[in-house]
Amino acid sequence: MFEARHTMDAPTASSADNGTSGDGGGWFTPHAQPEAPADAVPARPTQGAATSPARLASAGSTAALPPAGLRVPVQRPARSAPPHSLAPVRAETASPDAVLIRRTMSEVAPVADKVTSYFYALLFVRHPDLRSLFPASMDTQRDRLLKALLTAAEHIDNTEVLVAYLQNLGRGHRKYGTRAEHYPVVGECLIGALSKYATGVWDAETEAAWVRAYTTISQVMIDAAAADELRAPAWWFAEIVAHDLRTSNVAVVTVRPDQPYPFLAGQYASVETPWWPRIWRHYSFASAPRSDGLLTFHVKAVPAGWVSNALVHRARPGDVVRLGPPAGSMTVDHTTDSGLLCLGGGTGIAPIKALVEDVAEHGERRRVEVFYGARTDHDLYDIDTMLRLQQTHPWLSVRAVIDQQGHLQLPDAVRQYGPWYEFDAYLSGPPGMIRSGVDVLRNIGIPSERIWHDSVEELVGTGG
Repeated sequence: MFEARHTMDAPTASSADNGTSGDGGGWFTPHAQPEAPADAVPARPTQGAATSPARLASAGSTAALPPAGLRVPVQRPARSAPPHSLAPVRAETASPDAVLIRRTMSEVAPVADKVTSYFYALLFVRHPDLRSLFPASMDTQRDRLLKALLTAAEHIDNTEVLVAYLQNLGRGHRKYGTRAEHYPVVGECLIGALSKYATGVWDAETEAAWVRAYTTISQVMIDAAAADELRAPAWWFAEIVAHDLRTSNVAVVTVRPDQPYPFLAGQYASVETPWWPRIWRHYSFASAPRSDGLLTFHVKAVPAGWVSNALVHRARPGDVVRLGPPAGSMTVDHTTDSGLLCLGGGTGIAPIKALVEDVAEHGERRRVEVFYGARTDHDLYDIDTMLRLQQTHPWLSVRAVIDQQGHLQLPDAVRQYGPWYEFDAYLSGPPGMIRSGVDVLRNIGIPSERIWHDSVEELVGTGG
């Protein structure tokens, strides 16, 4: 039910190795192909709680989450504080349901793999017709079930953040063929798995809290999908029109969608290749929207990366891929004149380039400072493009940061310049760079609410 948005080809944060996440199938993606447990159809959870599909579908929701509303196409994502900057909700101010849900997640965290495998076993044994919505092989997928649940649990009392997160999942799940009637059966199996492994804290009250929360969560996702269906397809077909191999493992891939594809600079899309059906990976757009409608992605092939290796080494002009809907909130706020401090590591330069183009197209003259990090000169595969942009726009400054020792020190290089406290910061690259970059930027005076990146927790590499 939850899809941890953006896990990527390589462990990065906005495009392949800067990347955005991979998502191999509908709902939760398991760490390994689950085997049916000995008690594949176990006794129902605690007596007295509504956990059947029918009851989950009709249970009243008491959580304070409003239903998803209609949004105009390409509405700019909300500029609320990003997930990484939110302080944890204090236990004494959390709702009773939130306390019970967080307690459950703490209990099952040490056995996350078992919970995930058991969940999928229940789902496929009880509802074998749903197996076709998932990839043929699931053994290379990372466990995103617990990460997604932890994200929801962390923000369960923060309506604005959680609703936006769930609406994005609901829209994105359309490409899997997910329908409203699938949600109750997923909830039934989820609660079955949690009740089996959270025995130390599980009781009728806890189960009732999960039923209420899941019912509300699923309704937000269902409403978002229904609203999205009125204005956009579940996916787009896109023909590859150009394939430029920049290095031995990095390709710039340009595609032409079969119909208009509205998006914003800084966002990303999930991509499925014809060679690996139902396996999707997220890649950031490497340019602002273009008048010709073409879309460009920077893809880095990684070891055992099914989608990334196919796009880099196998794809050719004329091949057709599928695209999921655009997502992501790492976009420019054009209502302010704050400068932009942009850190792009590896193929993380792709969305940074798109942001620069976006500022230029709006005719703004705000300062934009780009730090482009790589391990070697050879890895600066797009430096010529960035330097041409610098020559064209006097408000743009581009600095290359090379780490010959194999440790990307891009965030530390930023300390040498500045001051940056009046800038909005954008980071895209490997998760380690994102984490250290956020710490560095906070320490030099940039408030958390002005630091933008795709959530590291949701951007754990998936093997591409």
